[in-house]
Amino acid sequence: MYCVIKPLIAQVSIKTSLNHLHFFLLILSSVLIAAAGYVINDYFDLNIDRINKPHKLIVQKVISRRYAIAWHFFLSIAGIAIGFYLDFTTHVTLLGFSNLICACFLFLYSVSLKKKLLAGNILISLLTAWTVLVVTWCEARFFFSAHFSVSRILRITILYAGFAFITSLIREAIKDMEDVEGDRKFGCKTMPIVWGINASKIYTAVWMTILSIALLVLQVYVLQFRWWFVTLYCLIFIFIPLVRVFLKLFKAQTPKDFHSLSSMIKLIMLTGILSMIFFRFYSGHA
Repeated sequence: MYCVIKPLIAQVSIKTSLNHLHFFLLILSSVLIAAAGYVINDYFDLNIDRINKPHKLIVQKVISRRYAIAWHFFLSIAGIAIGFYLDFTTHVTLLGFSNLICACFLFLYSVSLKKKLLAGNILISLLTAWTVLVVTWCEARFFFSAHFSVSRILRITILYAGFAFITSLIREAIKDMEDVEGDRKFGCKTMPIVWGINASKIYTAVWMTILSIALLVLQVYVLQFRWWFVTLYCLIFIFIPLVRVFLKLFKAQTPKDFHSLSSMIKLIMLTGILSMIFFRFYSGHA
């Protein structure tokens, strides 16, 4: 919003659909729905988590299972309600319904899809990408304005949504390898259980290779604008850490190894998203 959309829209003297308060509410609604997803996931994964991560149990240790269900519904309803509030008070459309769909998908994921081959991984990755796409969606009214070109906003949005999708796919696969012991005991059909650890590593490595190639191609593109700091940042904080994860992936054997790789991917996701800051300064050439 503040590094891409606002600077570009300001160039044609148009106000965004969301002011600071509305944007805060958009963030809050996403956080509430994500929190509800975590609660219901912990509720249904209680027995698996006793094996995979007994030191991180929340349900039954911190809150009872009954209160977990109550918190899930409260957080989901709050997030959905905020979405409908923004629909009625701003130019945003269908945000309430999209929040409702996200909440339903997270419930379905926890109940069933996370135990199925690839289905859960793809769903979570799509929802992760949506957290980027939804910001642009909220400004969709500009897409039909004859006085404003949306190509740059769409290009950057798709770029970061794609980055979020692929890095999430990678992390979900690594998490499956980390949790294979508990998942196998309770009949899950995740990738490392169905395909095996080695095949799962190859699958993950393929996506990491695709992402690495895309990053290098992107750097070649931005260098024509002499964005030296952008290229340096991406090489040091995104590409090199990604190569490190790639090299460590095939040596990883224990849940601790895979947990370390998962944490590194989270850091890469963070540094990748923070690279948006550069677009605030280079928005004229984005």
